[in-house]
Amino acid sequence: MSSNLDRQTAEFRALRRTIEESILPLATSVDGRHFELQASLHGLELQVGGYVVLESDDGRRLGQVVALELARVDGSEVTSGDGGLELRTRMVLRSVRGEGVVLDGDGKPFHDALARPAEPAEVAEWLATIKPARATLEIGELLLEPGVPATLDAGGFDRHTFLCGQSGSGKTYSLGLVLERLLVETDLRLVILDPNSDYVRLGEQRSDVDTELAAGYAEAAKGVVVRRAGDGLQLRLDQLDPNARAAALALDPVGDREEFALVDQFLGEGVTFEELATSQEPHARALRLRAENLGVPKWQLWARGREGSLVDDVERRDARCLVVDLGSLATREEQAVAAEGVLATLWRRRADREPVLVVIDEAHNVCPQKSDDPVTALVTEHAVRIAAEGRKFGLYLLVSTQRPQKVHENVLTQCDNLMVMRMNSLADLGFIADVFSFVPSSLLDRATAFRQGEALVAGKIASHPSFVRFGARVAEEGGSDIPADWARPT
Repeated sequence: MSSNLDRQTAEFRALRRTIEESILPLATSVDGRHFELQASLHGLELQVGGYVVLESDDGRRLGQVVALELARVDGSEVTSGDGGLELRTRMVLRSVRGEGVVLDGDGKPFHDALARPAEPAEVAEWLATIKPARATLEIGELLLEPGVPATLDAGGFDRHTFLCGQSGSGKTYSLGLVLERLLVETDLRLVILDPNSDYVRLGEQRSDVDTELAAGYAEAAKGVVVRRAGDGLQLRLDQLDPNARAAALALDPVGDREEFALVDQFLGEGVTFEELATSQEPHARALRLRAENLGVPKWQLWARGREGSLVDDVERRDARCLVVDLGSLATREEQAVAAEGVLATLWRRRADREPVLVVIDEAHNVCPQKSDDPVTALVTEHAVRIAAEGRKFGLYLLVSTQRPQKVHENVLTQCDNLMVMRMNSLADLGFIADVFSFVPSSLLDRATAFRQGEALVAGKIASHPSFVRFGARVAEEGGSDIPADWARPT
């Protein structure tokens, strides 16, 4: 009896597969821009984010699948029997249903177009036809079409950009690659706030880099200037905004009104902390004691005398790429003051209308949703102001983080470009989907399965939301992980 049942079950499964395989891969569009798709579970390889060719009587179109789901339909009741044993069951037929967008159609509706996976050459041909006249940045290859170059529209960086990825996703490496390509292919000036010293070697070429890439990068690398503690990363007190000077000393304009009033009188006129100690002003001693109790005079950040400073670097614009190595400063307070000096100077000089890409790495620390200290609050205010109004003055943000919900929302909501690498947190992905609603959430869902160096790119920098695999870098990486030698087998 058991063998008869097994045989009948196998026959039933074979019958169901035969019927399911007869389901044709067909697509229909009522507006010529979006389509619905049906396909068999067997044989046709479709992926969310993948490309399909849609062939109908009126021509051929290229489309991208943005959603797929398993569909079940109750079929007829099937009866089989042998040797007195009868098997009665209702057949459930399975298929794939999906949605997509037409990438190169003529805008006309179509019905029952035959769908098939696109060949890499077909995708490459389409990309060549829509290549912008502006510079393009080749960053790797399309994840789902190996061998097809993945490019970004350099002109798209005149919109604010958000890059996120959890630790280990390749975020730092990939951002470095984007910055390298911008240096080579454009004249856009870069100012990088670098809290972890990850980009301090942008001017140094790797020894194993491709010869052709190295030749193109050598000239661009000459424009990279790195300012670090003890080597140019310094500020004069009189170059800070009054509110920043007061915030560095934790002064309240009401509770500390006497000392607060003296900040501009003394520290705003080029007086150093050392000179403040010799002042005869009654409240100067209190101001000096406050500074000493906070340890502010000992900061590495302060310029001794009238020598050049970070503000001078930003204003003179001598460096094509200015890397501000915040990670070289000993305290978070110093890092915040340095970041404030840079952003405040850029905003103060906004009328120059010089295009600048302001890169804020580890943005959850530089411009957080909630600020723990008054200086960071000022930095955040400037970041929010640049996000809201900077574009018309040529100030563009590229904000990078592994904690999207920790970055100030008024910075994120002004970003029109998105690059998402691996994110295991569904809460973070849900947050990103809400903020960047122009990106199909079904594409964002794949971010949990990304491998290192894989990403979703969308916005003005991309012709369409696409999955990419970042390629090789030219410059050396700055920061590095601690070797896990402690995990060596014993």
